[in-house]
Formats: sequence, C-alpha cells, structure tokens
Amino acid sequence: MRTVLAAAAAVTLALLPNTAQAAESYPDPQTITGQQIIHDPTVIALKGDQGYVAYSTGGVIGARLSKDRVHWTDEGNAFAAPPSWWYEYNATGDPWAPDISYRDGRYWLYYAVSSWGTNHSAIGVATSPSGLPGTWTDHGKVFTSETTDTWNAIDPAVVRAGGRLWMSFGSYWTGIRMVELDPRTGRAVPGATVHHLATRPDAPYAVEGPAIVKHGRYYYLLASYDACCSGVNSTYKIRVGRSTSVTGPYADKDGTSLLEGGGSLLLAGHGRFIGTGGESVFKDKGRDVLAYHYYDADDNGTPKLGLNDIRWAKDGWPAL
Repeated sequence: MRTVLAAAAAVTLALLPNTAQAAESYPDPQTITGQQIIHDPTVIALKGDQGYVAYSTGGVIGARLSKDRVHWTDEGNAFAAPPSWWYEYNATGDPWAPDISYRDGRYWLYYAVSSWGTNHSAIGVATSPSGLPGTWTDHGKVFTSETTDTWNAIDPAVVRAGGRLWMSFGSYWTGIRMVELDPRTGRAVPGATVHHLATRPDAPYAVEGPAIVKHGRYYYLLASYDACCSGVNSTYKIRVGRSTSVTGPYADKDGTSLLEGGGSLLLAGHGRFIGTGGESVFKDKGRDVLAYHYYDADDNGTPKLGLNDIRWAKDGWPAL
C-alpha cells in the first residue's frame, strides 16, 4: 500500500501546474508594511544612514521612503509636475521604469517616456543633492529611439565598469541594448555604438527591464521575460546571464547565449506572488538586494514591492 501511495503521489506532483511546484523553489519576498503598492521599483540606501528611497512607474515618478527597509510611506512624486518635453512622447506626461544611482556627489535618476506599443521613446535624466522627492532637477533627454530603429529606448539601468559609464535599456523589439554615457553630462556619448546584449528568437522578443550587477570577475545581466501589467494573468519572470565584459556576450548557466534566447531562471511567480519582474539591484550594508514588483493574487492582482537578499553561490551565480 505504501508503494502504491508513493507512486500515486509522485504522479500527482508531476501533473501539478508549474506555479504549485515553484512555491518550493523560490523564497517569498521580505515582509514589508505601510505603502506596499509599487511598479518597476528602483531602490537606493541613502548616504549618511538616511534610510531608503524607492522610485517607480506611476504618477510623476512615484516616491516611497523607509527608515528600516520594512515600513514604507507614500511620499508623492519625484517631480511636482512633468517637464514639458515629456509630452512629446505621451499625452499624459507619464514616465516609466526609473533607475537611481549615486556618483560624483549627486544622485542620478534615469527614466523613460513613451507610449504603449511604440518605440518612439526617450530616456531622460535628473539629478538631486539628497535623492529625496521634490529635490530633482531635470536635464532632459539622454538617448532616444524612433520607429525606424530596431530597439526601444525605455527601461534604463546605469552601471560603472572599467572607469566608464554604461546604460543598458530595452523592451521588446530586439531586446536589451547598451550605450556608453558621458559621466560629466550623463548623456549618451555622441555616435556611441549600440551594443546588443539579449533577445528572444521569436517575435515579439518579450524581454525588457535590464539590470546589471558586478560580482567577482563577472557582470550579471538580469532581465524580465514574458508579459507584465496584466495583474494575476502576468507571466513576468526574471532570468540572468553573465559575462566578463559589461558589453557582453552574456550566457546562462548552460552556456546558451542571451542573444539566442538563453537566460537562467532566477525568480518566477509562486503562490500569491505572481508576475515577478521590473527588477533592479541595490547595495545595502555591503549586500546585494533584488527589488521587483509582483502582483498579489490575494489582493486582486495589486502590484506590490518585493525585496530579497541575493546570495552568491560558490559557482558565482546568484540565488535569492
């Protein structure tokens, strides 16, 4: 009887949906309180033990603050009003997918302005002495794309490598791209090569939202694959590849190039945490932390903030 029951249980488990099995494979996000609603989060630990700030898609770049990384408050928007040039790219002046970083004594906030379903898009930048909402000065466009281009200038993520400054970006079209930035102006170097980092073999090339983090001798490219923005029907998941050069080529754990559809799965939906993606990585007390959004199946698919510490395995690959 034990043998029969064990065999039946094994068959039943094999037939369960992937989401049911995945609950054992992926950790839940850190418990947070207060204002949990967010989309496409970028987070930074402020200098001088001033706590944390998160910016996101929604509003005029939605802002959240926390003293302890647990309790978050809604602090309105990064800007009081949209800069006028945003309206060149959508009728409501609605920015997407910001990226915050700190260098040369200032905080830098990159963000995208576009409309759904087009690559008539732009990435802009603003600076602030404190990183807090209401203190940002906008500096306009740093890189754009048009319908004649084979890439989409949204979802920026900035990284320093080898004494140079780089910005990865991209959404659908031909996937993830990268350009070099002038560290003085924060804008793309005139005539800069547009490097190709990741794509899918099939249209619509559903990969977007890159983030790059350095660990050891490798650069790790994280990206969101499949579909977001559909609540509990979202299929977003985070995949990763690595390279010894920031401009690639990137490959996954099996050695498959991210330009050929590769990408090792880092985080997928499980339990109530659906459509995990829109990710970024920040440093906190010397550790790397993954920030992302998920759609809460227990709250009508509301997008919420997910935070997980990254653990680097002996083989160099990240786990949560």
